[in-house]
Amino acid sequence: MQNAFKVKDPDFELSPLTGMTKQHYIDLAKYMLERAFTHIDSIETPLNFPIIPGKTYPQPNAPDWRYRSAEFEVLERTFTLAGPLIHVDPETTINGINLRDYYCLQLYRAFTPGNVNSLPFPEDLPDSNYQFTCEFGGLFKTLLLMPDTVWNHFTEEQKAEMIPTISKWAHHRTTQNNWRIFNIVTLSFLKKYGYEIDDDLLKSHLMWVASYHSGDGWYLEQTYNYYSISLFIVYTTIWNRTFGDEYYPEIAGIIENSAKKLMESITSFFGRDGYINMWSRSICYRTWVSGAFPVAFMLKEKTTLDAGWARRLCSGSLLQFVTREEFFCNDVPSLGFYGQKEYMVQNYSCAGSPFLMFLPFICLALPDDSPFWTAKENEGMWETLGGASHKVVLESPGLVLVNHGKTGASEIIPGKVYYDDPNYSKLVYNTHFPWEDHDPQGGTSMEYSYRSQDPRDVRGDDVNFYLTGLTVANDSEKNRAFTISQSMFFNGVEEGVLYRQAIMRKPPNNGVGYIIDLAEITLPGGLIRVDRSRLAFEYELTLGHFGLPHLNGKQAEVKQFELNGRKIITAKIEGRQVALICYSGWDSLHSLVHANCNAEAEESTVIYARKKRMEKNPSMELMIVAMLHKTDDSEWTEEELSPVKELDIMDITPGLAPLGASITLNNGEKYLVDFKNIDGKRSC
Repeated sequence: MQNAFKVKDPDFELSPLTGMTKQHYIDLAKYMLERAFTHIDSIETPLNFPIIPGKTYPQPNAPDWRYRSAEFEVLERTFTLAGPLIHVDPETTINGINLRDYYCLQLYRAFTPGNVNSLPFPEDLPDSNYQFTCEFGGLFKTLLLMPDTVWNHFTEEQKAEMIPTISKWAHHRTTQNNWRIFNIVTLSFLKKYGYEIDDDLLKSHLMWVASYHSGDGWYLEQTYNYYSISLFIVYTTIWNRTFGDEYYPEIAGIIENSAKKLMESITSFFGRDGYINMWSRSICYRTWVSGAFPVAFMLKEKTTLDAGWARRLCSGSLLQFVTREEFFCNDVPSLGFYGQKEYMVQNYSCAGSPFLMFLPFICLALPDDSPFWTAKENEGMWETLGGASHKVVLESPGLVLVNHGKTGASEIIPGKVYYDDPNYSKLVYNTHFPWEDHDPQGGTSMEYSYRSQDPRDVRGDDVNFYLTGLTVANDSEKNRAFTISQSMFFNGVEEGVLYRQAIMRKPPNNGVGYIIDLAEITLPGGLIRVDRSRLAFEYELTLGHFGLPHLNGKQAEVKQFELNGRKIITAKIEGRQVALICYSGWDSLHSLVHANCNAEAEESTVIYARKKRMEKNPSMELMIVAMLHKTDDSEWTEEELSPVKELDIMDITPGLAPLGASITLNNGEKYLVDFKNIDGKRSC
């Protein structure tokens, strides 16, 4: 078997950019399942994958039900591919095994007691919520859309045997927000096919889910993240068309409106070539957000989304991964992003979890004459963007999306972040420069890294010692490490300037005295940061650029020099470059090699700025830098490295705020950075 997927016989008439047509989606689904099915030798064998050592589940000392959960997750999530294949061709075989026969048998055994892969009943476990609920939701989402795949091929007697397990889990305890969708889908499936359910419970779940809609097509999950797209939009739109329109039309209307709104901005999340941005948790699900593209063609009204662009982005996002050999581990998608990376996954994942990335294959449920299949591929707005940058502001989730015509990269700039987690807390996420994990030694990529030099912290005293006179045995060793922002606020966009606040330390007083006021101006292929430090006591600070992986063991080439009185540091690898230009507020520029932080390689290089302030009462300062990126090997020009024509730092701004700046770019654009009333504009 080939080591990675290749598009055979590409159709460059219909799909001039990827060559991918409906047949190639079928080919890719078969290819992935052929690799997965190397782990079974007959129709009798439950599908399972080798356990990956580390923090993912099941752990060696886990109870038996945890292993059943992992097996069920493998079965259900591979059905994300198998179901659509069966829908297209009921006689599809993989490695000599008929897919429909296999999944009918294994699901029947999972849902009936006495089999090696039988699922437990919730009442046989301690009262809690479990992964089983999630997988039931995934399965019955597919079966609502494509019941012909397996459900219609069970006998009535078999269905009667399976219903108790299905119903018990459908009615069982769930957890907050997105998990309710799993119960909703399963309960709705039961009701649709004539089985008794608790209607009040279903309606309650629906009301809860609808209540989380925040605006701009986004829903509040634990924070704002890809779950809002993949579950709150993709799952529920399928629910709308197959159940909600008939039984709960008003709630279906809420979902429909939010889905329509999401489609106005969904394309801006993707790079020109379809690359998905590595952002938020569960990154091993990768392309599951691309499921929004086929869903756009399931809406009641004709979508405003360009069908040729939608398929181009959907196909490009899949090819971003499946064409890479390092993407596979044990013949299935790895737990990581591009490859197996322990530090990039969560403990609720198992070896089968990444198959959720194939959620976009619901496109195979669309008819052959759907615009999704018939439209000619195109690049949408990228075709006319040129070297400019396109910006979309989503105030409700506090996200700013930037598409850089100069580099083909797209960025997510988050503004409502609730905790210190590299999945969420980066200043910027870029499709072509995936995020790096935090390095406690400082220089963390695309983060402000903070280390207190307050002698009270260094000694391990209570920071309120000066008020109480009491000492507390704090961990002084912990204070010697750099930390990243603990939360972030979105403060709006005014006259082209994005304002946010990074809270570097929450206690005491909810971060007052530990605030960095953030202001940024978009440049072609980058941005200018004009940030105001309000750090009240002695401290060290670093600001890192995007990390560059050491591919094939080759280190990044780093250069430092001055140009027009400005300190500059650059770094490059083949096909990618970054530059950091210092204008004010930093002591020095450096580079650092990180180990086990990067998505693509074991080692990476980050260039960064550094400062140290040892005054007992440090002054506020403006920290001004330009941060640029390239996706080619061309040399930096003097013009590129001189984006600012004029810079005027003001003690008091026209809005009567301390410390701001007036900036004129080389292209003549003028910006005023004014932090007036920024604390009163917090939104989180």
